[in-house]
Amino acid sequence: MSVEVLPERARAAVLTAPGMIETREFPIPELGSGEILVEVEGCGICGTDVHEYKRDPFALAPVVLGHEGTGTIVALGFGDIRDFTGQRLQVGDQIVTSVLLPEECSFIHEHPDRANLSDGLGVYGLLPDEPGRHLNGYFATHIVLREGSTVFRVNGMPLKQRLLIEPMAVTVHALERAKTTGLLNFGSTVLVQGCGPIGLMMIATLYAYGVENILAVDSVPQRLEMACLMGASRAIRLGGDEDVRAAVARCTGGRGVDFAFQCTGVPAAASAIWKFIRRGGGLCEVGFFMDNGTCEINPHEDLCKKEITAVGSWVYTPQEYPVAIAMIRHLGRIGVPIENLVTHTFPLTRIADAMETNIAMEGIKLAVVP
Repeated sequence: MSVEVLPERARAAVLTAPGMIETREFPIPELGSGEILVEVEGCGICGTDVHEYKRDPFALAPVVLGHEGTGTIVALGFGDIRDFTGQRLQVGDQIVTSVLLPEECSFIHEHPDRANLSDGLGVYGLLPDEPGRHLNGYFATHIVLREGSTVFRVNGMPLKQRLLIEPMAVTVHALERAKTTGLLNFGSTVLVQGCGPIGLMMIATLYAYGVENILAVDSVPQRLEMACLMGASRAIRLGGDEDVRAAVARCTGGRGVDFAFQCTGVPAAASAIWKFIRRGGGLCEVGFFMDNGTCEINPHEDLCKKEITAVGSWVYTPQEYPVAIAMIRHLGRIGVPIENLVTHTFPLTRIADAMETNIAMEGIKLAVVP
């Protein structure tokens, strides 16, 4: 009987300063109670990673980024270690992780279903480097998960599907926020503005939910083509022959859409989207996970006169991960080519190239595969 020998050291891409990433080696620590050593199989690049790479707005450097990751358990600390759904974990299980919930948080105790709004929420890949704790992000060959982490077993799912679970949780949460308005149903005409990875997954989520009349808005033809593959019924090109407001009016008989999801981080887009929504319609703002500035709306024309119901959406809760996992599996079963969203993969040694490729808006979802 052969026993796999674990490596003594791991490689990780460390953001040391804006625009500077170094591949460093760290010793793999001895695991404590409830800790899990995961060999990373891959991690998607999120817009937040790119913002950190460009200017480190959270002042995290030095930091190992990467939170859209997945991998295989290669060692377990002592204790009865289970995933978030109660399944006992073992070596060889493929996993993803959600948020880190603070042990003592009065907000979570009072609002357990809204843990995403806790000020103490943590995310692997956005945890600063600490003495003896370096393997905190998925842009590495290995990551050490802490005791009490929200872990989910995803055995048997293809790698590209697993890379999309975290962003799918973002859109599942946005859908749930939209549903609280009571304005979204199977017959709604829905606009999704911004067809980057989140916008495209928002379209796929809406399509899986049963919405059939989805208008996709973007300036990049490749992304609009992908939007139609994800379930959009019509694509409207920003900057095309017809302006968006006129195109939306034409598609809706002059009324405007019933509901809209704003999925860019661009203030001008956040301002414009109000103009596309009918009187009595709804809006979910999904795009601003960073402070990219303010936008201007006309309170009379855009809000009061129309009585638009607007909600914001902020990341996700651990409880939404099983829904996101099921959603991705369902999309595969109904023939939506969700895996096509992963257009580029890079080795860990080329992570700076991956960041620059993302900044250049080449491809859709980029991933680092160690």
